[in-house]
Order: sequence, then structure tokens, then C-alpha cells
Amino acid sequence: MKIGRFSVDGGDPRYGVLDGDGWVVFTGDPMFQGMETTGERVDVAAAKLLAPVIPRSKVVGIARNYEGGRGASPLVYLKPNTTVIGPGDAIQLPPVGTIDHAAELVIVIGRIAKRVKAENYADVVFGYTVGNDVSARDVIEADGEMSRGKSYDSFAPLGPVIETEFDWAAADLSSAVNGEERSAGNTRDMLHSVPEIIEFVSDIFTLLPGDVIMTGSPIGRGEITAGQTVDVTVDGIGTLSNPTRDRA
Repeated sequence: MKIGRFSVDGGDPRYGVLDGDGWVVFTGDPMFQGMETTGERVDVAAAKLLAPVIPRSKVVGIARNYEGGRGASPLVYLKPNTTVIGPGDAIQLPPVGTIDHAAELVIVIGRIAKRVKAENYADVVFGYTVGNDVSARDVIEADGEMSRGKSYDSFAPLGPVIETEFDWAAADLSSAVNGEERSAGNTRDMLHSVPEIIEFVSDIFTLLPGDVIMTGSPIGRGEITAGQTVDVTVDGIGTLSNPTRDRA
């Protein structure tokens, strides 16, 4: 099922499950309060989609998961939750040189996960969403590591929905800028699979409900500049679209 987080007429965030052309509204956050519905229905056209999840503690990233030889273990980095924005929100570009986008499948953690074995990975997954791993390339090269260049506000767009019934093993994903395709790939080409990633990451630190893991991007990520629109698509979940603008 496709679960969304949205507002109506600027009101408080609400959650619902997509049913045709409408959202069936939940009584609260389904990750923490279950999937009981209120009986209310909101038309898709009346709802402004928000980031489907705001991580309680962290955004985890996996670098170079589609390129080069398979390493002994995934290469992990972190983003603060202040990097998260939702569909239609602007990616704010700081004046620090080249900024890249990257299309990624994102795992949404649904339970406390600590030292999870690969064969039990599904026990801690709430669902999957689409992500855009925005990076300040020149900052990363100058620093010699990824923390600062990955962590500017708005550098982790997520959405449009969380798909709870999703086959991660062979999903097409792609990106486009102003309608021009920039990257295309399939999750079958990941060097480290979703179960392997969850096992590895949860052995480093505890994952909390609402934390997300960006699983890497196919070759073809590239530069974005102000005034463009970036679309990231994962077949079976949807398309995440964000404009870009210079940081005020």
C-alpha cells in the first residue's frame, strides 16, 4: 500500500493510505499508532504532499553502491534530519561550487533495529520511498570526506509516498533534470543488497523507527543549478519532483 503524509489548506500534517483518487485518513502516524482510519477521505487534488517521514534521528547513506568493484563492506555516511524536504519543496543551493543530484531507493525503518541479521531484515522495514541524495561535490573533494558536503539543509528530498509492499530486488530507478534523463539503473545492480545494508548498518549503530537509509545511486548523477526541476523515479513507488533555487 502507498502511505502518504500530507496537509490540507496549510493545516497540520496528516497520514493516509492512497485509494484511487483519494487518501483514506489514519488516526495518527501509522508507524507508531497503527493503521486505524478515521473514516474521512481527502481528494488527492486537495492534499499537499509532505516528506513521507521525518527521521527521528538520522539519514544514513550508502556511497558507491553501483560503481567499481564490490568492497568488503558498504561505505556509510550520515546526514542530519534537517536535510529532509518533501515533494515540491525547493532544493536550496549554497554558494559552494558544484552541486550534484542522485536518484536513490530509500529504506524506511519501522522498528528499533540493532544487530539485525540479513535474513531478518524485513522484520524492521516499514517500507520504501524515493530519495535524492544531493551533494556539494567541491566541498567533498576539498574536505576529503563527505560529512559537510552531504549535510546542507534540503539535501535529502524524500517522497512522494512510502510503499509498504515493494520488491526492492529488481526495481528501475532514474533521474531527469528539466525533463532530460540524467541517470537510469536497476536495483539488481547494487553491490550491497538491502538485507546486507541493514545487517551492516545496524551493527554500527541502532536504527530507530523513522530512520531512513539511502541505498546508493546508479552512474549518471550530475550537476544541478538554480531554476531547474529534478525528478527522481523508482518504478512501483512514484516520482519525487523538486525545484532548485539559490539559497537565500
